[in-house]
Amino acid sequence: MKLANLVMDQWVDGTGEGRLLTSAVDGEPVAAISSSGIDFADVLEHARKVGGPALRAMTFHQRGEMLKALAKDLQEHKKAFYALSTRTGATRADSWIDIDGGISTLFVFSSKSRREMPNDTVYLDGPPEVLSREGTFLGQHIYTSKLGAAVHINAFNFPVWGMLEKLAPALIAGVPAIVKPASSTAYLTEIVVRRMMKSGILPPGSVQLILGGVGDLFDHLSCQDTVAFTGSKATAEKLQRHPRVIAESVSFTAETDSLNASILGPDAIPGTPEFDLYVKEVVREMTSKAGQKCTAIRRIVAPAAIAGELVAALSTALGEISIGNPANKDVGMGALASLGQRDEVRERMGELAGEAAVVYGGKENFDVVDADARKGAFFMPTLLHCEKPLASTAVHSVEAFGPVSTVLPYDSLDEAVELARLGEGSLAGSVFTNDNTTARELILGTAAYHGRMLVINRHCAAESTGHGSPLPHLVHGGPGRAGGGEEMGGIRGVKHYMQRTAIQGSPETLTAIGHRWTRGADQRDPGVHPFRKTFEQLELGDTFTSEPREVSLSDIEHFAEFTGDRFYAHTDEEAAAKNPFFEGRVAHGYLIVSFAAGMFVDPDFGPVLANYGIDDLRFLTPLNYGDTMKVRLTCKQKTLRGDSGYGEVRWDTEITNQDGDVVALYDVLTMVATDAHWASVAG
Repeated sequence: MKLANLVMDQWVDGTGEGRLLTSAVDGEPVAAISSSGIDFADVLEHARKVGGPALRAMTFHQRGEMLKALAKDLQEHKKAFYALSTRTGATRADSWIDIDGGISTLFVFSSKSRREMPNDTVYLDGPPEVLSREGTFLGQHIYTSKLGAAVHINAFNFPVWGMLEKLAPALIAGVPAIVKPASSTAYLTEIVVRRMMKSGILPPGSVQLILGGVGDLFDHLSCQDTVAFTGSKATAEKLQRHPRVIAESVSFTAETDSLNASILGPDAIPGTPEFDLYVKEVVREMTSKAGQKCTAIRRIVAPAAIAGELVAALSTALGEISIGNPANKDVGMGALASLGQRDEVRERMGELAGEAAVVYGGKENFDVVDADARKGAFFMPTLLHCEKPLASTAVHSVEAFGPVSTVLPYDSLDEAVELARLGEGSLAGSVFTNDNTTARELILGTAAYHGRMLVINRHCAAESTGHGSPLPHLVHGGPGRAGGGEEMGGIRGVKHYMQRTAIQGSPETLTAIGHRWTRGADQRDPGVHPFRKTFEQLELGDTFTSEPREVSLSDIEHFAEFTGDRFYAHTDEEAAAKNPFFEGRVAHGYLIVSFAAGMFVDPDFGPVLANYGIDDLRFLTPLNYGDTMKVRLTCKQKTLRGDSGYGEVRWDTEITNQDGDVVALYDVLTMVATDAHWASVAG
């Protein structure tokens, strides 16, 4: 079967016979692919002119709801994905990482976008910057969607997750994607994209799929486009040197080679939970996806004193892993993705064997379960031991992208740190120790060379996701050899597809642009208490100002007695006077906030449903007994929560004393009913 490309919302066959893709398990043909004959300039223009406007017309929350719906649809149809995934050599556990892991990433980005971003198309980066004495001229950093396309070039090892972990942040950012999967496993990516299109959830032009080469696509890139690449460092460097990428300063993030190290702490000797956890984790990382993970443990950095015992334990555990047909539930490790990949791993292992002794595996003839080893891309897990790792080079520079790892002994923590650094940049590193002093020394010594680091001990192991599991909440990438890029990382990943711009202007102008009231902008008396207004009726700048209230000594003493907060600054005049911040006894900060609530709250049943928090509370001027306080409450930001019947309203709150000095600043967070909900409950 020849697979079609998804181009300009149509499934289009490439010309010619194309490239034949075969099963990793038995070498039988699976599909053919070709992208010849496609006009890649048109592909980019379709993304920019059709997909981009459709996505940008949606708010961050609407895009998040779109991802949630897409994730649910894929979840309901994943049985077909699992069935085809075995042809890539993946066991069911491997497929779970790829398929369910990818779908889970959609869910996470959907959730984070709706919780952490506004229901708007502009994302504000931090608070305003005051640029003038009187506050009439301010600065504000904002993020807006780029007007180009996201070109996603993915690796063969995770044909589903690799696509979805890039796609999720791009779509949340409002940027359409052109997906180019690695050829050898593209048939699995294709079936998932077909399901995505059949669901009808994505707007036209938001996703296109190229099966095969990308032709002259790079010749048509612009400064509004973004390239996210996963693959070899050599290919990444070639693409980064493309004249168009350089001339247009095209945003380019790369995830490339990574000789990840895992360090066993000197306290983790045989018999400790950490030693056992380490053995289990190394074996899992060597055999999960047949070692074809960019985050897999390639270098086993362990104390020289117990290296022999570690080799023996690892060899025993590896010997219990059954290799064969991944469709067989009794098989622990499947095949490499292709025969070509198997040959590549053999060649790289030969280079490693020039510096390290093979202590387990390394055989070309071995037993496989329910399969023909001559036809499938099977490779025996192989463990090497390098006696002098500081004097070696291949173990720190050659990556056998399969179930191959090397034990590197160290005599001191300084040596362990140096060995980890010799990887010249890694996606993931880990430390197994129950000594937090050791953990700190190793992490601080190696963090600059890593994108993510994990510390495992008996206290967190049960809930740990493991050394090799990138999470959508955290950045995935690393410096140096690893490519110098970052993906995911929650909202950080979304920002890769957006332009950060510093805008300058008056408070009123910044309020209009960012849909967040800025101090100094107009304040309006709405004629009624703002708490009497529904979500739709509220306007930014609606303000309530209270009558003043005097704070007496008896108020302070009652609060101290009632709450039990008898801190000397509130209860001991002589001691309070010695404090450099006070002249005598002062009101509790929480007394001030409590009084403020009573001064601005409208108590009757109304559209305000609940107060769910306070943000950014700061006390600026002490309030002495005998002083008066006044509260100003201003509608600062509104975030509609879909069809929930309410929206979140943020109120800028300022407390001042009788001299106009600011006593406290904070944001009050409330949930306010919409027109429809209020009408239904108010009768």
